[in-house]
Order: sequence, then C-alpha cells, then structure tokens
Amino acid sequence: MKVALITAILFSSIGLAAAANIEKGQTLVEKANCASCHGAGLNAPILPTYPKLAGQHSDYLYYALHAYQVGNTNAQYGRNNAVMSSQVQAFSKADLQDIAAYVASLPGNLVIKK
Repeated sequence: MKVALITAILFSSIGLAAAANIEKGQTLVEKANCASCHGAGLNAPILPTYPKLAGQHSDYLYYALHAYQVGNTNAQYGRNNAVMSSQVQAFSKADLQDIAAYVASLPGNLVIKK
C-alpha cells in the first residue's frame, strides 16, 4: 500500500514534463519566432520589460501561456497583453505543454547559485 502511494505521488509530481514533447515544443517556438522578443536562447530579451524564459519552471510557463489565451474573458485567471495573446491563440493545450517543456529545458540564468 505504501509503495503504491509513494509511486502515485512521484508520478503526479512529474506533471507536465512527462506528457510533453520537447522536440515539438522547439519546433513550435521556432515557428512562432519567440526569439524575436525574448532573444537568443530565450534568455536575452530585446527590451528589459520582456522576461527571460529559459530555464523557467514548465508548470509556470504553461500557466502563463494559457492565461494569455484566456485573456480578458476571466479577470481572475487571464493575462492581458496584446502581443502575447495573439501569439498563443492558435495553440492547443498540448502545444502549450510542449512549448513549456522545451523552454524549461533550455539553460537559463534565472537563479544565482552561491
């Protein structure tokens, strides 16, 4: 019984990354030309107001992308940004998971290690 519970907890903690296709995510990111704003390796934004994305947690990235899709239709969940909202409208939830997994797999400098 304990083994089944521990196994279930471990598999549920894997989350989006296990179900996502990183290679497909890379293709989608390249097709959408995300680097035009978020910079080389999605880690060098062209403006300081644009976020560095590389290495960010995949669940956070998925949530943010989906919130841009929702936009103004849900004030408590949606995010309002004209550029990002138009960028993500054509993607399915599976596409967003793939994109999030790919971007999370990129080396980033979001954390300063001491």
